[in-house]
Amino acid sequence: MNMDCPMEEALIRKRLSSVEGITGLEFNLMQRVLTVRHSLPSTLVIEEALASIDMIPERLGKAGTPASPVVEASIAWKKLAAAAVFAAFSEASELALAWSGGVSPFLEFLPFLFAAAAIILGGLGTYRKGWIAVSNLNLNINALMSVAVTGAVLIGQYPEAAMVMVLFNISEAIEARALNRARNAIGKLLALSPERAMVQQADGSWEERDIRTVSVGSIIRVKPGERVALDGVIRRGHSAVDQAPITGESIPVEKAEGDIVFAGTINTFGSFEFEATAAASDTTLSRIIHAVEDAQGRRAPIQRFVDAFARRYTPAVFLLSLLTAFGLPLCMDWAWKDAVYTALVLLVIGCPCALVISTPVSIVSGMAAAMRSGILVKGGMFLEQGRLLRCLAFDKTGTLTHGRPRLTDREILGAEEGERSALLAAGLAARSDHPVSRALAENAEEQGLALPDVEDFEAVPGLGVRGRVEGRLYHLGSRRMMACLGLDSAELEGRIAALESRGRTVVALAGEEGVLALFAVADTLRENSREAVRELKELGVHTVMLTGDNENVARVIASQAGVDEYFSGLLPEDKLHALEKLAARGGKVGMAGDGINDAPALARADIGFAMARGGTDTAMETADVALMDDDLRKIPRFIRLSRATYAILVQNIVLALGVKALFFALTFSGCATMWMAVFADVGTALLVVANGLRAAKK
Repeated sequence: MNMDCPMEEALIRKRLSSVEGITGLEFNLMQRVLTVRHSLPSTLVIEEALASIDMIPERLGKAGTPASPVVEASIAWKKLAAAAVFAAFSEASELALAWSGGVSPFLEFLPFLFAAAAIILGGLGTYRKGWIAVSNLNLNINALMSVAVTGAVLIGQYPEAAMVMVLFNISEAIEARALNRARNAIGKLLALSPERAMVQQADGSWEERDIRTVSVGSIIRVKPGERVALDGVIRRGHSAVDQAPITGESIPVEKAEGDIVFAGTINTFGSFEFEATAAASDTTLSRIIHAVEDAQGRRAPIQRFVDAFARRYTPAVFLLSLLTAFGLPLCMDWAWKDAVYTALVLLVIGCPCALVISTPVSIVSGMAAAMRSGILVKGGMFLEQGRLLRCLAFDKTGTLTHGRPRLTDREILGAEEGERSALLAAGLAARSDHPVSRALAENAEEQGLALPDVEDFEAVPGLGVRGRVEGRLYHLGSRRMMACLGLDSAELEGRIAALESRGRTVVALAGEEGVLALFAVADTLRENSREAVRELKELGVHTVMLTGDNENVARVIASQAGVDEYFSGLLPEDKLHALEKLAARGGKVGMAGDGINDAPALARADIGFAMARGGTDTAMETADVALMDDDLRKIPRFIRLSRATYAILVQNIVLALGVKALFFALTFSGCATMWMAVFADVGTALLVVANGLRAAKK
């Protein structure tokens, strides 16, 4: 619970580096989680080493939560208030001593006594932490503050020493509360899944059970207003489900039999029963939680730079203070007391906390905002670098398009009525599992048509299908089937070629008297694809479509979507090569895909975007960003959020360094005091935390 910033991380690294058997350390400072990789027989040695530096560890359970309840350390506000009163008394007695001309023996000791009481009440913890840091050859804020307060006491600045210690501890308490708000920014989003669910038993009765004991295939009942406990498929009932926590959709989604529901979503008004398709540890929500926890451990480049800068900055400030204390009197005729006091002010203002907390707060807040929009970002590095995308490549099938053919055109050629031809074709298609046949059958189902009975059905490999309806033989297939039947003609070829030039796949229905109708199917564009491409262009991102389809299909879909260029006839390895060519033009390149064949390109891209709802697990795991509702408009939203988060990061860093630079100048000009330095440092820390939290509202 004491691990807050890279200062503590450095202290822990230094202490555990002396423990043999430890092979790796991973820090998640925002969630205060340390992962230790080791070959030791038990963790006892590790726990004792951490306890020796006042980092009392709490083991995590299998679910990633503390094995026993962890209570946030309460702040001793009453003790701090008493310390503040004694510090004020020290200042008042100092003023009274000055008014009396310094001749009152009674008043002479009061400033020191009151200051000592204030320091003891408010600063023993700081001294303990400072001593631990110094004894481990580590300079953190507690060490700097301990040296500064002790130095102030030694040069007789009792009221200031007391006030600095009290203000420092009050600021630490306020800062801790502000940081906890940042920690909770994502935690609140993840506390979604209920712990228990109503499960149907073998005898048909219902029993409330812990979701961790519910197996895949179990039937679970959800009442109005309840949260869905596990991922599943509705088997009975219908409702509208609020999926905002998972997909970011702003309005509830209608759900009926056969529809998918996600753990953590909210049932609004109806009641339904669903079959669990994932265990509690494998739900979409649990995968999101795991990805977020992993993401918080991956630091953005700017965050790694700030941490590295802080590690060198603190010793440099300490060295500058020493040079000030001893160099100014020896080289510039400064009074020793003034030089030491100036050095102490430098120690106080030199604290790097405001700088090092500015980046994780902003990054985590930005990730929280992304999650609320249904965008799962797997690391701060991707959120920061999204602003640099200059080119985005889309897979076509299942990404820009729905990923399944739909009936788009119907041309009647024979004597049969249009409705009759459609029924005959759908009747034959319903018996086939070919994608084109499924498109015809689904269209008939959507219209509620009653399909005719088909007898003597037969699939003709590579050509189509045939069967008898009411005793008459019908064929449904490609132009090759028509040619084999001797039904091809120049007119038929022309009609088929015209449809294929528009990116359609064409099948013909033929009866005993000749060709009756042509049916064209195509993979249709998603409703939001064109808008997503338009927004990306407005952001200055070059758009490209990659597809394995032929030139005609690729040209039509590319034109409909409005992408800048396209590559057709690509195998999975060809998509990877195409992405490498795009990267060679310069700038960061992204890739959006949904299938296993997109995984190589997703892995090669600077940022990979996966369609999480309809995509494969392989694409989801390979990508760096997951779009929970498959809405491509989330990609420009991600880029805008990345730019806004980066702007806040830069603001925080400039503010933190600017205030320090200003106070360094004021210190050497003799205009800054220790308590002013504390206020400046505390105020800056609170400002960068508050500014960082703005990213969560973007």
